[in-house]
Amino acid sequence: MPDPATVAVADIAQLAGVGRAAVNNWRRRFDDFPAPVGGTSTSPLFSLEDVGEWLRRRGKLAEVPLSERVWQQLRAGVEHRRLAEAVGHIGAFLLFLDRSKERWEWLARRMEGQISSAEFTAADLPEMPETTFELSLLRDVAELAEQRGPAEAFDFIHSRYLEASSRRVPTLPAEVADLMADLVVPQGGTVLDPACGRGSLLLSAAFAGAIGLFGQERDATAARMTAVRLLLHGHEAVVRVGDSLRADRFGFLQADAVVCSPPFGERSWGYEELAGDIRWQYGLPPRGEPELPWVQHALFHVKPGGHIVILMPAAAAGRRSGRRIRAQLLRSGALRAVVALPAGAAPHTLGSPHLWVLRRPAAGDPVPSRILMMDVTELSWARLRQAVTERWRGFRSSSVSAGLSDRMVGPPDEENGAVPLIRLLDEDVDLTPVRHVAVPSSGGAAQEFMTSLDAVASAVAALQRVLGDLRAITAGEDRDLPRTTLAEQAKAGAIGLYEEHRTASVPGTIPLLTLEDVIAGRAPSGRTSVTAGMVIVEPGDVVFPAGGREFAARVVREGGAVLGSGLLLLRVDPDRVDPVCLAGFLRIAGEQAAERGEPSRADIRRVEIPRLPLEEQRRLGNAFQKLELLENEVAQVGEQGARLVRLGLGGLSGGALSS
Repeated sequence: MPDPATVAVADIAQLAGVGRAAVNNWRRRFDDFPAPVGGTSTSPLFSLEDVGEWLRRRGKLAEVPLSERVWQQLRAGVEHRRLAEAVGHIGAFLLFLDRSKERWEWLARRMEGQISSAEFTAADLPEMPETTFELSLLRDVAELAEQRGPAEAFDFIHSRYLEASSRRVPTLPAEVADLMADLVVPQGGTVLDPACGRGSLLLSAAFAGAIGLFGQERDATAARMTAVRLLLHGHEAVVRVGDSLRADRFGFLQADAVVCSPPFGERSWGYEELAGDIRWQYGLPPRGEPELPWVQHALFHVKPGGHIVILMPAAAAGRRSGRRIRAQLLRSGALRAVVALPAGAAPHTLGSPHLWVLRRPAAGDPVPSRILMMDVTELSWARLRQAVTERWRGFRSSSVSAGLSDRMVGPPDEENGAVPLIRLLDEDVDLTPVRHVAVPSSGGAAQEFMTSLDAVASAVAALQRVLGDLRAITAGEDRDLPRTTLAEQAKAGAIGLYEEHRTASVPGTIPLLTLEDVIAGRAPSGRTSVTAGMVIVEPGDVVFPAGGREFAARVVREGGAVLGSGLLLLRVDPDRVDPVCLAGFLRIAGEQAAERGEPSRADIRRVEIPRLPLEEQRRLGNAFQKLELLENEVAQVGEQGARLVRLGLGGLSGGALSS
């Protein structure tokens, strides 16, 4: 019989909707708080049943949510070293339910007590458990899938697994995965990830529009988890097990794009056994350059003219042992961009990694004369993604569109990061962006520094004004807001839900509100033609992404545009619902999903909003607006301050500023 389900302090905080500090405070203040039943003095574990009873008795929880009950049963039912395997098998079970509900009902009727792997081997379900699961757990999993849908149910279980294993399971941040997909994934194209881990990059590629997904992963448990995640989200994929360098399972496959976050620093990558491999078209990677084999493996598996984005350690840009291969990548026109990311963007290191963007040259292509370099280590992620993608698209359109050479388009624009190759092909071939796109320290550096100083002072003054406005918002005593759901409000006629009608940005005269417009908070940028069933936005509508990891809820100020692809719209009765307040609570729901590691693609009808008089909703809406303004001003101060520091360092170094 498995041990009773247990919960840690972080789990209790999630159950009660509070922070960990609040739970630790309860432990000190209340003598009747349940005593630990396991764990250690610094990481105690508590009985889920006892904690649930205490929270209900104190009025802090009506009942333990089904999702939490499922997770705690699963975690308590297997050894921790086999938890990843169990999560993958639960995912396969959810896939089984999704594709064969009738068969599950038949099995459930004939089973008593437990279900074992032997009873699954004949089913049309891939690699079902070697572990035995309690029937009660499987019934709860099935009920959770009925409530949330199989994909969302697994997203929750997977996110809790990552939280529980955060120190042992390196995970690529969602922001990095989405940026990488934005840079190279073509709409309707095929994508390969040769080191796919648990599928983050392939999921981002699918959200970016890829329809053919291929992955390889040497860890069989992680590979199963990737396959299950993709299939549950409706993306057909081929995921194979094996080391891509030593045992390439995709032969001569050539994808439209390759995305890759390889392991960093693995010296035993196969130097001796792979010395004569056909993939080393840019030179045999040195033994001490374990990431360069992955670069060439990716180039081997992309079509001529196709793009690659690969996450690299910063050291790979300047190691002396790799300079010959770096030079060959430049001379052939394969390496097109290097972007320095903020610290912590790679799962393998706390340092600042780089993104290398490459293009496999097609026969007859002229060799470009410049490469894009960017250092965005000081930008916030809220602005980084747009800055990098816009700069990359501008660089591509000006330098390699229609197969034209850079020399035919105009002089290199070094201020925008377009660096001549001749500057890089020296003895070191150092590709570190900051060495080539540093702020100039000559000429008008002093004046530029003073202008930047004024900009910082202005941004700080604006921030102080917003902080003054926020002081007027008093929290008062804590109270539980009465809640309702969007489904209930829709049933009452207070809110209507609308989806886009497959509207593409095609030549036309009608403004089109795109997904990118909503995320960036800007006016409609697309244009389209009249089609049957199109949704026209109106002032007061609330628009937001229909899925994906990036979430933003915006209130439409000017109507007349067409609702674009990937967007949902809520139209409110203004006498009953304040749209600004509604947008604020939608954002809260989206950010809570992101904190759990889930994409914001849950059933929107289940989102909870306050049931309050209209006047109170408007007061909350006003507070949301002030917080959004604060967010913007803080970002401005951060960016302007970072620029001021860079200018100051450059000016002091070059003598333009006196100390």
